[in-house]
Amino acid sequence: MRTFRLLPLVVIALGASACAAKSVTTVSSNEDASATRPPPRTAQVEKPAAREVAELPPLEFEPIYYELDSATLKPESQRMLDAVAVALRQRPEVKVTITGHTCELGTTEYNLALGQRRASAVREYLRRLGVEERRISMVSYGEESPAVSGSGESVWAKNRRSEFSITVSQARAGTR
Repeated sequence: MRTFRLLPLVVIALGASACAAKSVTTVSSNEDASATRPPPRTAQVEKPAAREVAELPPLEFEPIYYELDSATLKPESQRMLDAVAVALRQRPEVKVTITGHTCELGTTEYNLALGQRRASAVREYLRRLGVEERRISMVSYGEESPAVSGSGESVWAKNRRSEFSITVSQARAGTR
């Protein structure tokens, strides 16, 4: 009676060990050992996509800072935007959102309008450099999304800015 209870366990154990068994190929001294092994893979396949990505200029965004009550782009901001425009023109699948921000000085309505003027200044600059306007959207947060909290000129200066976010879309086959 006891053997009938153990029989299913023995069958399962034997089946499991048979599945785990490895086949071993032996090579006699008369056979060439290299004939049984596949040749080593020495050729490396280059991926065109990886090579193309490596050749593109980097897409680097830094915040753009403004003087008090101004939407005028500083020369250092223009240099950064020149590089951004080159990178964006080479990446038609990338869309960018520019957000305009202000410090807490001024009314809410004024700051929203100033944030919009700042984002518009960046958009127009990129547009003049050949980036399609349809790829650029804008949002003004005014004073509502500060980079740093507190008060005083050093804090306010960090909050008077434009920032970027990007979206990469994949075009469907046959559409653009």
